[in-house]
Amino acid sequence: MLAHTVEVYLKLLPYIRETPQQTIRLSYDAEADVLYVSFGDPLPATESELTDEDIIVRYREGRVIGYTILHASRRGFLRGE
Repeated sequence: MLAHTVEVYLKLLPYIRETPQQTIRLSYDAEADVLYVSFGDPLPATESELTDEDIIVRYREGRVIGYTILHASRRGFLRGE
């Protein structure tokens, strides 16, 4: 089980390396089935937009600071795919 868990996180490395801060914070709310992704330290957004894929893109001063992924358990990452 541990090896499988580590493999999921290793798949994130290329994406982490592409972020300017090289820090990604993840938080999952199982009750709401929402995955929060923040680039760098979590900050309040000044604006946001909801995509057709039920992802809220959060902006601060015109820069993407994170995502709020609705219905997260239906997506591959949380299912271990």
